[in-house]
Amino acid sequence: MSKAAIAEKEKFVDAFAEELKAAKAILVIDYLGLTVEEVTDMRKELRENDVKMKVVKNTYLRRAAAKAGIEGLEETFVGPTAVIYTDNAEDITEPARIVSKYEDNYDVIDIKGGMLEGKLTSKEEIKELAAIPGREGLLSMLVSVLQAPVRNFAYAVKAVADSKDESAE
Repeated sequence: MSKAAIAEKEKFVDAFAEELKAAKAILVIDYLGLTVEEVTDMRKELRENDVKMKVVKNTYLRRAAAKAGIEGLEETFVGPTAVIYTDNAEDITEPARIVSKYEDNYDVIDIKGGMLEGKLTSKEEIKELAAIPGREGLLSMLVSVLQAPVRNFAYAVKAVADSKDESAE
């Protein structure tokens, strides 16, 4: 292998290591068996939610993870592997939600493991995280909870007013 090719690969590993170091959420999946159209759809949805997906040779993954200081994911770098990651600190659950949805729809996707905010995460933990509503869903729940006392008070006042109207007649 030429020195130029080695230098190019080393440059790629360094750049990918920097991306992994900045990532708040990293998922490692096996996607083999998806059609090109299905992978394209998944990539599009990931991109729309500020999530990246890269298919990288396991050798490069090991080197990039080591350079990024990520330990514990090495056993997931076996077989066909795609890495899904985001540096969006506002919603680290989005990659898990999207991948989990695709895993439920297509039996061929397998979540191997991941890392959330520097902590190793199992497939089961990722599936639990995916069940949590997103930021928008949580905000709408909060608004509903905050509105409930006012709404209940309004219903009580209306009920009292209606009962007085009925007794006046």
